[in-house]
Amino acid sequence: MPLARRDFLRIAAAATASLPAWPARSQSYPARPVRIIVPVTAGGPVDVITRTIVQQLFERWGGQFHVENLPTGAGNVAAAIAAKAPADGHTVMTVTTALVINPSLYANLSYDPVRDFAPITLVGASPHVLVAHPALPAANVRELIALVKDSPGKYSYASPGTGQSGQLAGEMFRLECGLDLVHVPFNGATPTITSTIAGHTQIAFMSLAAAAGSIKAGSLRALAVTSARRSEVFSEIPTMAEAGFPDQQSAFWQGMVFPAGISRDITDRWYRNIVQIVASPEMRQRLAAMSFEPVTSSPEDFGALIKAEVQRWRKVIDHANIKKLDQ
Repeated sequence: MPLARRDFLRIAAAATASLPAWPARSQSYPARPVRIIVPVTAGGPVDVITRTIVQQLFERWGGQFHVENLPTGAGNVAAAIAAKAPADGHTVMTVTTALVINPSLYANLSYDPVRDFAPITLVGASPHVLVAHPALPAANVRELIALVKDSPGKYSYASPGTGQSGQLAGEMFRLECGLDLVHVPFNGATPTITSTIAGHTQIAFMSLAAAAGSIKAGSLRALAVTSARRSEVFSEIPTMAEAGFPDQQSAFWQGMVFPAGISRDITDRWYRNIVQIVASPEMRQRLAAMSFEPVTSSPEDFGALIKAEVQRWRKVIDHANIKKLDQ
């Protein structure tokens, strides 16, 4: 059954008792060093999660694994390189929501997210969160909407950048509620948070993982998360659905893919082992510490999600009149 995009955050890590691990220290694979391409800078949650999984795979299989961070070009450089790599199991790429957003945001990409990659599995997801400056006179989403409608054009929302998933979550909200709300893009989560704490932008949309520290410190007030259910880590934050907007569901997710054409045997071996790793108590604890939920899916379901998300975000980008960017 295809993975419904509205429900994918509900999926717990798959039951692993029936998934036999690939024999430890296999002598046939990897035959040479495995290149793990990560389209973000080192040290952030996506990189940390990837490296944790890779370390666990090394301990199971042996061999050599090299993580290579290629953060330039909003992930497009990394994707183009991975798409052209040999489909022999020795090049793997970590992917995020940028994979499904960028085709509608950038002109003339040299890769196709559906055609050029073989999905392995999702790994984790962090819902978006609507945060506000603590002094903003709106205690919940309904009060925020009333406040913005009373003063059209006065209020602005920050995001980590044009075309980032945070902006698209904000545009979904703006479009559905009919708000005259100005978007202020920044280059990353840190300046987005700084601007909102300072009151230069009154609200912001970003991943819960990025905003978690500021929410815990009380320097930002969370009004709602965009997941189907409340976060296990921030159970006090209501969902958009609870505020009356069940269609405002979105998340920043990450997973892993091969270049297209890989053998199913290798894909299944990676999938089964990653599912077991993500389901382990240690990994679940590490994900929770970064405000990520453990989410795995079969290669088929991950592929269905990628196709659905490409179409979904294309509609948002078109309706919001977001102009295409240069690579």
